[in-house]
Amino acid sequence: MISLDKTQQRMVLALFIVGLIAASLLAIADQITQEPIAEAQRAALHKGLVQVLPEHDNDPVKDAFVYSLSDTKQLQVFPARDKSGRVIGYAWEQIAPDGYSGTIRILMGIRVAGEIVAIRITEHKETPGLGDGITKNTAWLKSFVSKTLDNVTWKVKKDGGDFDQFTGATISPRAVVKAVHHGLSMYKKSRRGFYKAYKANQQQKEDKQLANQKSGGSS
Repeated sequence: MISLDKTQQRMVLALFIVGLIAASLLAIADQITQEPIAEAQRAALHKGLVQVLPEHDNDPVKDAFVYSLSDTKQLQVFPARDKSGRVIGYAWEQIAPDGYSGTIRILMGIRVAGEIVAIRITEHKETPGLGDGITKNTAWLKSFVSKTLDNVTWKVKKDGGDFDQFTGATISPRAVVKAVHHGLSMYKKSRRGFYKAYKANQQQKEDKQLANQKSGGSS
């Protein structure tokens, strides 16, 4: 067994105390910053949804529902409703796994008929000045507006399609075009499922609200 003299013991104790204080400060800082970070993320999501959904009269985040794509994969969907309560569009995050520098996350919004309202890139690691044109090239982003599965060829022009690529950067736009096309194809197959999931979620919210009212009235 190693024996420490008093000086060494004091050094060990001092290091322990410093480590404990540092860990406590980090924990406190984490707690302090969690809510502002979460609030910033919520604000960014709201801003993105306003940009990609048709003009709506509800809060798509509060009305969000989960749609099961498979037994292991679920999709969070944000519905847009008009003043009468009718669903007029949906938005969700589509993933492009094959960007030049990794995964590209795309927030895409459509009308219920399957027409794109807009898309926004929410996260990417593409090369500045080249692949990052998927976020900075406004004209390119606008080229997705009003596109459907059938009114455009879903490839970049280099591959015989209708979407531009960027000088020196084809992989990034190709990945986005492919992912958005996949999203539209998925929606075509799942359109009824989307609406059923939305209605089920709304019913659950109404049932819960009614149960809370009854609970409050009987107390």
